Amino acid sequence: MKKLLSMILVAVMVLALGGYALADDPVEITFWSMWNEGEPQATVIAEAAEAYEAETGVRVNIEWRGRDLNTQIQAALDAEDAVDIFEDDYNRISNTYDKEKILDLTEMAEAAGYADHSYAVLNDQVVSWVGYLNSIVEQPQVGGIFYNRDAFEAAGIEELPTTWAELLDVCAKLKDADIAPFAQDSAYTNFTFYYHLVRYLGEDGIAELRDNGGWADNEKAVQAAQDIIDLIDKGYLVDGAPDEYPASQNKVGTGEAAMVVCANYVTAEVDNVFGPQNWGLINYPAMEGGASPDSCYVGANSLAITSYSEHPQEAFDFIMFLVTEDYDQKMADTAGQIPADPHNTCDYLPTAVDTLKNTTAPMGWCTSLNTHPAWGDMKTLFTELFEGKYETGADFCAAMDALY
Repeated sequence: MKKLLSMILVAVMVLALGGYALADDPVEITFWSMWNEGEPQATVIAEAAEAYEAETGVRVNIEWRGRDLNTQIQAALDAEDAVDIFEDDYNRISNTYDKEKILDLTEMAEAAGYADHSYAVLNDQVVSWVGYLNSIVEQPQVGGIFYNRDAFEAAGIEELPTTWAELLDVCAKLKDADIAPFAQDSAYTNFTFYYHLVRYLGEDGIAELRDNGGWADNEKAVQAAQDIIDLIDKGYLVDGAPDEYPASQNKVGTGEAAMVVCANYVTAEVDNVFGPQNWGLINYPAMEGGASPDSCYVGANSLAITSYSEHPQEAFDFIMFLVTEDYDQKMADTAGQIPADPHNTCDYLPTAVDTLKNTTAPMGWCTSLNTHPAWGDMKTLFTELFEGKYETGADFCAAMDALY
């Protein structure tokens, strides 16, 4: 009896001193976020974490690391720092960081029925890069021509253009209504020209130019550059374009310009300054004799789990809690984003969900050019093109060839 009492006393003392964890101690997972505390996205994530703990007992410790989180991730993975979940661009998660330190999520995703709550184009892209699913989309992105519906209505535009010729007709109507057709910031001249060029050549054709040069000998590349020069000559860019970001895109918010080529986050950026705009999305139009117009820029901020996490299932379950159903809808509504769950709605940009669901040929951000050693110089030339520094498309293409 004395021995039993002694054992009980020792056990009580050990527990009191914290020597052992109680069986019902809450599980804790650590989440490194790319947002700053107080931002709309951060507010939703914090609310979701609180609700998840109330529902499951699992505590989510969030560290608001900000936009330079991507400069911290690889060192954290190397050191196996105490982080279970982290946010970043899905391309970097797949192609930049040590794959061995990022968990394969395939089985958990299948068990959760994730395919029915996500976009195939984004999941397939990850699998094509890595061979399996290693991230879950939190904030999908789509690119194209974002336009103000009110401006189109004021100019009497009733049908959206599907070809370049039709888009030029739209530009003429907007100009006649004293609305500049396009805003253009210098930060995105590379993306705008690339999107235009891909409609002529496709990404494979651009990759051939990247590797071998010969821009001036390529009639479609010359024509793509000439199209931009013609836009400028016709006065289809808003005054000041290309401006320093975000001065030009803000002119959509002031009503001075009607359209801007970018990814969908441009809409939230303008709305944050001027209040909600009446946005619409046009898939970049087809070129006569060009490549298939089915491709579309897609991207995503995604969530990954470290392969050494002690609580991978709990981490995955929280991710699902955040990116599907109620909290995903709240993220879309609060932060002006496309929902990660296609069952949810995107009131500010109604066509975005269907565009992502229907896209089978994803484009990256200037993917077929941005690996060239002279990419920085190329971006300078793209800005010069929009500044009107080249008399002809052939002149621009000759400048591109000079970089090789």
